[in-house]
Amino acid sequence: MNILTGVVARIFFAIPFLGFGIGHLMNAGQMAGMVPIPGGVIWIYVTGISMILAGLAAITKIQGKLAMLLLALLLLTYILTIHIPAMMKPETMMMGMMGFYKDAGLMGGALLLAGIFHRESNKASAA
Repeated sequence: MNILTGVVARIFFAIPFLGFGIGHLMNAGQMAGMVPIPGGVIWIYVTGISMILAGLAAITKIQGKLAMLLLALLLLTYILTIHIPAMMKPETMMMGMMGFYKDAGLMGGALLLAGIFHRESNKASAA
C-alpha cells in the first residue's frame, strides 16, 4: 500500500506538471499573449521550467517541501491572474472555471505533499 500511496501517487501528481512544463517550452510563442504582465514569452519559459522542476521534485523528494510550496504559489498566481479574470467574461467563463477547479485541486495536492515532505524530514532528523 505504501508504494501505491507514496511513489505511484507522487508520479501521477507529477505527470501534469511535466506535461504542462514541456508544453510551455514547446509553445511559448503561442502562449505569450496569455501573460497578464510585461515580459510575455520569458514568463512562459520560467513557469515551464518551474513546473518541470516541481514535477521532478515531487517524484524524487529532492527539495520536495520547498518545491511544493513554490508550486502552490505558482498555481495561486494562475488562479488569481488567469482563471478568475476569465470567469468574469461570459465567453471564457467555462474555461476559467475549469482552470480554476483544476489548479485549486492541484494546489491542494501540492500543499499536502509539502506537509508530508515536512513530516518526513522531521522524522529523519529526529532519528
